Amino acid sequence: MTMNSHAPASSDLGANRAGALSPRLTLLFAITCALAVANVYFAQPLLASMSASLAVPASRIGAVVGATQVGYALGLLLVVPLGDLFERKRLILTQLLLSALALGAVAFAQSWSLLLGALVLVGLMAVVVQVVVACAATLASPEQRGQAVGTVTSGVVLGILLARLVSGVVADLVGWRGVYLLSAALMVAMALVLYRTLPAVQTPRARVGYWQLLGSVLQLYRSEPVLRARGLLALLIFAAFSVLWTSMVLPLSAPPLSLSHTQVGLFGLAGVAGALAAARAGRLADQGHAQRTTGVALALLTLSWLPTAFGAQSLLAMVVGVVLLDFAVQAVHVTNQSLIFAARPDAQSRLVGAYMGFYSVGSGLGAVAATCTYAQWGWTAVCVLGASLSAVALLIWGDQVRSGRHIRAG
Repeated sequence: MTMNSHAPASSDLGANRAGALSPRLTLLFAITCALAVANVYFAQPLLASMSASLAVPASRIGAVVGATQVGYALGLLLVVPLGDLFERKRLILTQLLLSALALGAVAFAQSWSLLLGALVLVGLMAVVVQVVVACAATLASPEQRGQAVGTVTSGVVLGILLARLVSGVVADLVGWRGVYLLSAALMVAMALVLYRTLPAVQTPRARVGYWQLLGSVLQLYRSEPVLRARGLLALLIFAAFSVLWTSMVLPLSAPPLSLSHTQVGLFGLAGVAGALAAARAGRLADQGHAQRTTGVALALLTLSWLPTAFGAQSLLAMVVGVVLLDFAVQAVHVTNQSLIFAARPDAQSRLVGAYMGFYSVGSGLGAVAATCTYAQWGWTAVCVLGASLSAVALLIWGDQVRSGRHIRAG
């Protein structure tokens, strides 16, 4: 690893040794991911307020989450692969500043169409998270890659949790638009911090043009069976994840519970188990237990919908369901990434972009399906939908293991 002449000289900003991440740089990556990923999840506790503010029916408000995921999917295809072509520090700083502009556009949007368009741009720039994760995976040694990805992903999980809590508190104080103005300011501040502290790191780069680089992402779907197998699981688990987090605000904010934005946001803290799962799952994958971890987590994901079904009447039941679901989803997610990164160390950015494409599609479809299902048939039907997606993922994993369409860690 080399640094430019303007980078800080402190060695703990980079690697302690060749191919090893320092704790300080890993922490910086985690914080960056936490702040950036929050932009994708700010809207979930605010859907009811957005619906009332813009006079949009509740059956259509799920498109807010869907628009962000559309932008995220485009970013995974068009932006993330650039991490294998350009110097990643510049790419990260550019994305953070453009995120600030997009968030400001959301805050000032006065029509439904302008809001959706701005949210597409927010999602497009939020893929800076994947550029950072790929950078961490590249710098980590093979024996610490799973743990490094798990630690950075823990930052992602905490960002999701803080997004829901902060958006609820800020919305109660200054309205939902204030949430996006605050986030825009944080993106600018984070860009300044990284500009001053993050060294320019020389990583392996693709010796092709941009369009050839994009074509190589599509080739990864064909050439890497572990990407296809684990990507399918990602699509299903994040569809289930989005079904819960997109729709739960609707029964919680309605009678008899009638919770405020802040109270709904507090439910995100119940998902702290997801952060613990992310760190532990990475270590288990490094030790060769990826398949067992996946199976146990998918079983827990399916079972989590039983207490969740009673969440409209019992806050305790909802908390139990959220804890189990977040724990299971993050365990599978980190295990997926550990296995995929091990397949092609020379294409980390393109691999994570290709993999997260499944995430984005699943999240977007889950959000739209959840709000439509709730509007037509209520909370119980939403839980049946989530449980069905989870059970299908478990069955597909079992078939992959039996037929040998998987990869063993190590």
